[in-house]
Amino acid sequence: MTTGAELLPSYSLAAGREDEIALPASWPSEVTPEWAWGGATGEGVRVCVLDSGVESGHPLVGEVERSIAVVADDEGFAEVVEDTEGDVFGHGTACSGIIRSIAPECTLGSARVLGPANQGRAGLMAAGLQWAISEGYQVINMSLSTTNRELLELLHELTDEAYFRRTSIVASANNVAEESYPWRFSSVISVGSHEDEDPMRFYVNPSPPVEFYARGIEIEVAWRGGGQIRSSGNSFATAHLSGVCALILSKHPELTPFELKSALRLTAANTVMEAV
Repeated sequence: MTTGAELLPSYSLAAGREDEIALPASWPSEVTPEWAWGGATGEGVRVCVLDSGVESGHPLVGEVERSIAVVADDEGFAEVVEDTEGDVFGHGTACSGIIRSIAPECTLGSARVLGPANQGRAGLMAAGLQWAISEGYQVINMSLSTTNRELLELLHELTDEAYFRRTSIVASANNVAEESYPWRFSSVISVGSHEDEDPMRFYVNPSPPVEFYARGIEIEVAWRGGGQIRSSGNSFATAHLSGVCALILSKHPELTPFELKSALRLTAANTVMEAV
């Protein structure tokens, strides 16, 4: 309990300081795809791909701003080092190619947390996520998850930290009906697949925890060695939505993760705008 302005509780707003937190009234009466990303290219938005690495210079990917790898040191602790190998499997290159196809002028970064079998330790994934958040990426693509509940609290803390630092995490739902993380956290944009061929068509799910569906079935994706393969999975749907997020933030850099998710909800193909 407090008894005066000098004893305001933490996180309080003192009288007369409302102007200091005034926000621009930039939202239209109807949020449309044209308003959200019309004319945008992803320019000015930094996207980090947490995955198996990214093949910089791949014809469908282009250049990668920075590539790091998260490895275990001699004592088993996570260590961030410069990545000199690139993509050791192909999955990260596939996701990066999709993101680049939608947001061609975004800046791509890579945090390799998976190995040659496209598997990895949950602790390394968490360390990679922490690095990407600390580097200030606006969008983090996580086409991976873990079932390790021992790291549940840490991952929850990291996704909350990202949310408060205006970093949007776009994460894929598990490809099997199994509980995994971080896609189940409400601060994360969670994604499953649909079969439509339009890369810009996505749907909002009225029955979460999966919040959105994006293109991810039987699509041509980039692969290591400069090639391509045909594949399916929620991983690729996630990359499509990460690309859309990059477009929206390119045009509206002031949006918070909450506002970005709201914009996605209002521009989803199955959203019906009701007259007020």
